[in-house]
Amino acid sequence: MRIFLTGASGFVGSNLARLFAGRGAEVVAPGHAEVDLVDAGSVRRAVAAAAPDATVHAAIWNDPAGLRSDRRRAWDSYVGATRHVVDAANAAGAHVVLVSTDWVFDGDSPPAPATEDEPPAPVNTYGFLKAASELVVTERAERGTVARIAGVQGVHWAKPHTPRAQDAGFGYLAASIVDALREARPFTVWRDGRINTVATPTLASDAADLIWRALERGVKGTLHCCGGEHADREALALATVEVFELDGDLLRFGPPPAEAIGSEPVPYDTRLDATATAAALGVRLPDLRTQLARLRHQIDTGRIEREDTIAA
Repeated sequence: MRIFLTGASGFVGSNLARLFAGRGAEVVAPGHAEVDLVDAGSVRRAVAAAAPDATVHAAIWNDPAGLRSDRRRAWDSYVGATRHVVDAANAAGAHVVLVSTDWVFDGDSPPAPATEDEPPAPVNTYGFLKAASELVVTERAERGTVARIAGVQGVHWAKPHTPRAQDAGFGYLAASIVDALREARPFTVWRDGRINTVATPTLASDAADLIWRALERGVKGTLHCCGGEHADREALALATVEVFELDGDLLRFGPPPAEAIGSEPVPYDTRLDATATAAALGVRLPDLRTQLARLRHQIDTGRIEREDTIAA
């Protein structure tokens, strides 16, 4: 399978690139200097030259403040770029997958966990842009899949030594805890109703595995490419200490610094129901400790093994 991948230098994208290559795919992953995603012609030419079987769109403009201050660039970088990728994939006869997020939901209407067919209800600019991008795929792609991921944990394979930090989102929390406690530094897990506190943690390589399976099976529509167990920050932290055999006395729980709370709301509870996705892909989604054991293997060995996948 030949896959055209955007965003391969990012956290999720680096896991997609590594897992796809490990499965024998030919991955074409141009950087921004090679393809300008907000330029329809640039995208069309690049995808046509690659002649892919599938296109996976994982690139984002990762600047929360910029999304609010430059709405035109934000719209073009998300919705416009998705439209260009979809149109190019249609012209190439390729299956297109958009990597989306649990932040398209507010967790309140209706209460989480949200199913795959639940209409989005974003509460901030990022969630809105992702929800709008999902609609582009749903309405425009000839063979399209929306792959929502959630509370993403894992290794950034393109920048494995980049310092990890806790933020108002749920991602990177386990690796942040490991980094600190292995260096005998205390780590405070934040408690605050204004941050994403409850989610469905997902190992990035597991999300990549689910997307791979969707491509293999030609599954279209909306999928929840997430883990199989919901957790709050405290539960994830305690499970991380247990699985990595860390010193739990170094773990603290308390409020975040004032600067960690942004000017836009953040969804408190973004749990996802992935029952339909598991059935469509023929998998059993992993529980929290299984995911953390895989993460420990990846951190300790620097490898994603072929067998390190979701069990069928």
